[in-house]
Amino acid sequence: MLYTTEQRAEFKGHTFAHLLIEEKDHLLTLTLNRPEKKNALSPILFREIAYALTCASYDNNIWGVVIAANGDVFCAGADLKAFAGAQETTNSTIPEPSGEVVLGDIFSALHKPCIAKVHAPVYAGGFLIVCGCTHVISVPEATYSLPEVKRGLYPFQVMQSLLQIMPARTVLDFCIRAKSMTATEAEKTGLVSKVVEKENLDKEVQALIDEIFQYSPTAIRMGLEAFDDLKKVPAAEAHVYLKQMLSLAIQTNDAAEGMKAFIEKRKPVWTGK
Repeated sequence: MLYTTEQRAEFKGHTFAHLLIEEKDHLLTLTLNRPEKKNALSPILFREIAYALTCASYDNNIWGVVIAANGDVFCAGADLKAFAGAQETTNSTIPEPSGEVVLGDIFSALHKPCIAKVHAPVYAGGFLIVCGCTHVISVPEATYSLPEVKRGLYPFQVMQSLLQIMPARTVLDFCIRAKSMTATEAEKTGLVSKVVEKENLDKEVQALIDEIFQYSPTAIRMGLEAFDDLKKVPAAEAHVYLKQMLSLAIQTNDAAEGMKAFIEKRKPVWTGK
């Protein structure tokens, strides 16, 4: 628990230095806004993403998240100079986390549909964002590159995130040979959900959101929670755990509304509860 209930309740009152925040019609849109640094992930931007996603995960009024970016690079990875101690002037007012921010874990614990709207290249640690999303909509011009070994480093956390998506040998080859994928190649590996022309990017993302929001946000949230928990549940106990989750889902307001709407032959009105 990186943030208290009180800190999460103050979400809308904070100033973000490198992240644009928009909440509308149950959708939270986070836009990386550090274009002069290629949206490199400085410690402050790391914390801002973590705080926003943590608040979203606890807010039943938020049914989904979109992550976009400004500038000619979606994300250049970690800002190594900033992490090495270079001073970063900022007006960010978000609270300090109570522990270490691990972005991969933050995305896993979101338990909401999360769409990456990729309009430009993704490098290195930017994969933590792309891999953390449930869907990735990309333009053909975007490339996906892991150059770490060229710098004497290795994409350790990215490797773990990629292993949830790609076969192990594909991941190792990608990391070891500092490979770069086109959007089409990334789609074939499962890293990208769909490639669309730049002029259709906004429309395609909105269509996906509209489709997802037709369905119970409570059921989806509990399903994603179960997906996350299954990584820790012993295989022999998986079905028992999932049966318990189904029993809990049946007791929700959304489940009652879904059954009532089915009987009355109408569209359900979801509350996210």
